[in-house]
Amino acid sequence: MASFYVVLGCIALGLAGFLLIAGVLWRLPCRRRHLPCPTWLAWLVELENPLSRTVRASVIVRYLELQPGMKVADVGCGPGRLTVPLAKQVGERGSVIAVDIQPSMLDRVHEKANRYGLRNIRLLCAGADRQELGANTFDRAVMVSVLGEVPDPQAALKQVFNAVRTGGLLLVGESLFDPHYLPRRTVLCLAHKAGWRDKAYHASCLDYALVFEKPTIERHLDS
Repeated sequence: MASFYVVLGCIALGLAGFLLIAGVLWRLPCRRRHLPCPTWLAWLVELENPLSRTVRASVIVRYLELQPGMKVADVGCGPGRLTVPLAKQVGERGSVIAVDIQPSMLDRVHEKANRYGLRNIRLLCAGADRQELGANTFDRAVMVSVLGEVPDPQAALKQVFNAVRTGGLLLVGESLFDPHYLPRRTVLCLAHKAGWRDKAYHASCLDYALVFEKPTIERHLDS
């Protein structure tokens, strides 16, 4: 039995090492321009990194305090690693809009929704910093490993702020394995300028999740 756990540990470390190497290789071209995760790497994005603690799908669902019937925006959804768990949590009376700039990623979300028989997922092909989410529509929003890929992260956070209802929550997650990783201080600065108020902070040595709340009295701050 002990040897089994040793082998399992070696596999986990090997996978984590592979993810780290892949992230470094992906990071090189990203230094010159904002590049979203290519579709051919979607399978890598969907893996639950064994060393990640705060950006796992099950953990994020808990941090968001999701209730049946809620409306959620998964901004920069990629292949839908979070979209499906979010849709399951809010149930048939709720809904999730999966937003991504790459149609091929949304195709994967569509396939997943059909596979799990989910009818409460809507797809939107758009950039996170574009005005296409509407106003005061969502109870929750999620942006995990997204902000660093967006040409104008400040505009993206403001658009999501406008789209979330008063009292609603936004979770921003970042992982060191992501080539577009943004440090906590940068995200906090951008979020505060967009009007968000701190609610909670969760972190491990390799990733973190910031939960923000849209205050009852909106603070209109200049970017």
